[in-house]
Amino acid sequence: MIYDIRHVTTYSYESPVSFARCSLRLEPRSGDGQQLISHNVEIKPVPLERTSRTDFFGIHTESIVIETAHRVLRIDARSRVDVTRTAPVREMSSPPWALVREAAFASNGLAATTPVGYLFASPLVPIMSPITDYAADSFPEDAGIFASAADLMRRINRDFVYDSKATEISTPLQDVFGKRRGVCQDFAHVMIAGLRGLGLPAAYVSGYLRTTPPPGRPRLQGADATHAWVSVWCGEEIGWAGFDPTNDLVIGNDHVVLAMGRDYTDVSPVDGVIVGSRKQKLAVAVDVIPAA
Repeated sequence: MIYDIRHVTTYSYESPVSFARCSLRLEPRSGDGQQLISHNVEIKPVPLERTSRTDFFGIHTESIVIETAHRVLRIDARSRVDVTRTAPVREMSSPPWALVREAAFASNGLAATTPVGYLFASPLVPIMSPITDYAADSFPEDAGIFASAADLMRRINRDFVYDSKATEISTPLQDVFGKRRGVCQDFAHVMIAGLRGLGLPAAYVSGYLRTTPPPGRPRLQGADATHAWVSVWCGEEIGWAGFDPTNDLVIGNDHVVLAMGRDYTDVSPVDGVIVGSRKQKLAVAVDVIPAA
């Protein structure tokens, strides 16, 4: 399936901003069943400087500097991506989760896709006993890693309420877990914390969902903005597998990967600093449309 993606981010400021420095992570990645065909970002006002690099996690990051005074910053990213993922591994064919844990801690690779970098606490995902205990109910002795991760995904989808007003990205994870309410970023962080607490590698994935579902299928939660889900390392043979706790879905061709890191801080689509205004409004609009 080929998708045309438009991701528009607009910052509106109460007073003029004289300087802005931003990092943009808006280029969908190639690999793991998807291929980037084209990508372009239009920025207004026009930046004085634009430089690109690839960070440790393999994320294409563009740095911009704006020195033109402005009240509105508009970042309009357009991409075309071909997504052709194979069917997910069957639950009965995955190794026991305890063996996956042993293999993960035995790994000594330092590449972005090796499991060791996703075993430990990260800025937004502390290891917390209540969340570890919650996750443990999905991981009985000798159970397969895929089946157990899928069960944890289903339980989070069942036990947590999608509520866009309940949290902010700065809301501590313990508060999210206590409220049992939040959005896709929160549900992904909870699942990651539970998995890492059990010694299992789990990564945070940002990306997009198909905006218009096929006939007869429900519209997915989180389709109007960037979405978040979890990638779990299932051993050397299977590798990474994606789980979407917001929608109780194993990742397939309706999901487009933007970036993968330890938590939201590694993959934020747009961040930076400004000089000028104390108050700002943020608006994000996303469309993911199958190409004709």
